Amino acid sequence: MWAAHPGYLDDAGYLVAGIGGLLVEAEGRALLIDAGFGPQSLPAQPDGPIGATYGGALLDNLTGLGHRPADIEAVAFTHLHVDHVGWAAHRAPGGDLPTFTGADYLVAEPEWTQRDLLEAHGTGPETLAALEPRVRTVTDGQEIFPGVRVRFLLGHTPGYTAYVITGGGRRLIAFGDALHSPIQIGHPEWSAWSDHDTAQSADFRRQLVAELQEPDTIGFGVHFADVVFGHVRPGEDGPAWHPGDA
Repeated sequence: MWAAHPGYLDDAGYLVAGIGGLLVEAEGRALLIDAGFGPQSLPAQPDGPIGATYGGALLDNLTGLGHRPADIEAVAFTHLHVDHVGWAAHRAPGGDLPTFTGADYLVAEPEWTQRDLLEAHGTGPETLAALEPRVRTVTDGQEIFPGVRVRFLLGHTPGYTAYVITGGGRRLIAFGDALHSPIQIGHPEWSAWSDHDTAQSADFRRQLVAELQEPDTIGFGVHFADVVFGHVRPGEDGPAWHPGDA
C-alpha cells in the first residue's frame, strides 16, 4: 500500500505529518484547540516509530493571526499526548508565567481521571502537574465556546475528544488523532501504534468517515501535513480525502 502511495512518506520512510492547533474566533473571543509540540525538537527514534519532530512556531503563527497568547481564553485538548499539550505545559518565553496566562485548560473528564495511563506515551508527571492548576473537565456534548461542542471519540486515548464547530450553515469537525493520515479515510480499520484501544478507535473512525461525507461538513485533521482541511467524498475505491479551504 505504501509503495503505491509514496507521497505520504518522507525519504526515510516515515509518515509525513503536521503538529499544531486550531484557532477558533467568535464574538471577539479566541479558543485554541490543542497547543502544538512546544519549543522543542527531537531527532528520529532509532528503530522506533517516530521520525524527527520539530516544534516552536505556534506562538509566531498566532501573532501572524493577530493574537497574543494572553488573548486565548481557553485551550481545548483533544487529548493529553505531548504533541498536543505542547505550549500549554511551558512557561512563556522569557518569563515565569504560563504561556497562555488567562486560559482554562479543557480536558475530557475520562481523559483526566485516567491520566495515569498516558505516561506510557510520554506524558509524564511533570507535564500533568504543569497543567493541573488550570484544568477544567468537560463532558460529551457540552458547548465550551460559541458554536463549539465536545464530541467523545474514544479509543486513541481513554478520553479522546473531537470538537464540532458550527456556523454559517456549515460545521467543521476537528478530529485530531482519530485519523492520523488521509490514507485512513479509505482504511478506517488501520490503527496508529499509539492507539490505546485499537478496536474502539476503529469503530469510531468508521463513524467519523461516514459523518464527514454528510453535506456541509468540513474536516480538520491536525496531523494531515499540508492538507489539514478537507471533505470526504465517495470514489470508485471507497471514500477519500479531498483537500479544501475551511
